[in-house]
Amino acid sequence: MTNLIIDIGNTRIKCALFEREKLLQEEAFNEIESALAYWKSIAFDQCLVSSVRWSQDELQAILTFNFTYLSHVTSLPIHNAYGTPASLGLDRIAGAIGAWSMRGGGPILAIDLGTCITFDLIDGNNSYLGGAISPGLNMRAKAMHDLTARLPLVDLKVKPAELIGDNTITCMQIGIWRGIEFELRGQIEEYIKKFPEIEVFVTGGDAQSFDSMAKDLIFVVPNLVLYGLNSILNHNVE
Repeated sequence: MTNLIIDIGNTRIKCALFEREKLLQEEAFNEIESALAYWKSIAFDQCLVSSVRWSQDELQAILTFNFTYLSHVTSLPIHNAYGTPASLGLDRIAGAIGAWSMRGGGPILAIDLGTCITFDLIDGNNSYLGGAISPGLNMRAKAMHDLTARLPLVDLKVKPAELIGDNTITCMQIGIWRGIEFELRGQIEEYIKKFPEIEVFVTGGDAQSFDSMAKDLIFVVPNLVLYGLNSILNHNVE
């Protein structure tokens, strides 16, 4: 069975073809017209769509094929024990399920390094418990600039090698980069204490910037959410 997985974000449209759990190919588009042309050119059996841009009704008017629409009432392959499930970001639960499916069960910790940093746990009983949310790289830089009178908006393209900054810009860069690095290390260490058999998966736009800090502890998977969406589709089809 070939699955088409579509993840529609605010700015980009990502999609992937899976043969059961195996990723066959992955594409990304900036415009819906290009994505529609691609989807018409491929063959698939089932489709799941996750969208923050268009509702299910709007997508039914856009897409020419049947699809499963991901919502807070969609059946999941794990138990959702989150206290407020209706407020839970679907990308968070999908990323956690992606890690859970790749590991073959819990406990897993999925860390998404995007605009915000999210930590999401599925325990050994295959229950999603929640986690934590904190500011990402660029959000930290923007907050320091916007909420102070004199701090500049710093460039974060290169991770500083130094420990001690010798001017305001390098102090801010080191504080942001090392602050996140130490936060990740500290969070992972605490999760390992509580769940000794846990495996940690990191995804998101900034994931590659931190993949060298603990190669023995983490797996960097850029398309973790797509794997999770595919697992959700397989669960619903079965």
